[in-house]
Amino acid sequence: MLIEIVSDLICPWCFIGQRRLERALERDGGPPPQLTWRAFQLNPDMPAEGVPRQAYLMAKFGGAFHAGRIYQAIGEAGAAEGIRFDFDRIARTPNSLNAHRLKRLGRRRGVEAELTARLYSAYFEEARDIGSVEVLADIAAEAGLDRREARAFLAADEDRAAVLAEDIGARRLGINGVPCVIIDGKYALSGAQEPEFFLPLFDLARQEAAAPALAEPISH
Repeated sequence: MLIEIVSDLICPWCFIGQRRLERALERDGGPPPQLTWRAFQLNPDMPAEGVPRQAYLMAKFGGAFHAGRIYQAIGEAGAAEGIRFDFDRIARTPNSLNAHRLKRLGRRRGVEAELTARLYSAYFEEARDIGSVEVLADIAAEAGLDRREARAFLAADEDRAAVLAEDIGARRLGINGVPCVIIDGKYALSGAQEPEFFLPLFDLARQEAAAPALAEPISH
């Protein structure tokens, strides 16, 4: 079973959705699926250097007061998943392109899941700037990658086009918000859904995958 997770690393609901998906997989009890992450940028026009957090909140929510009400609800949902959001310490809202590029390197080295988890935690719980190449190289090392390799990869332009293509492809499929989890290319769940919404789809995907083999004629 293939599970594709369309998400952005600066999306708090994506972090929550990630934890809920993990709980669903723990409860599922079936064969481990193949997990892969697809890039989406909530702010595709974000300057490469990001923007000051307060300016971002003003543009998106009309100021910190309105943002605070929204983030309070997000914080409560996150706490239920063991996430300690620290929105007040975040100084800049970053451009997430390089973080998405780094995840592709993590995929090739077999640590995409670990790296994704570290990137979420670094940004939302530790208030680190995941738009910074140096910070990203540090996080890569924490997830098991070679720091020098990660730093050199980020300094180049590799996989930039692939990340942008994934973002465009998701929008062409009608995905306008994240997270969105796609199971075996057939079933999609949008939003940070609770584990019980995933389990029937896991069963259905496995049943459909097994059906052709059951339908094969018996040779004589």
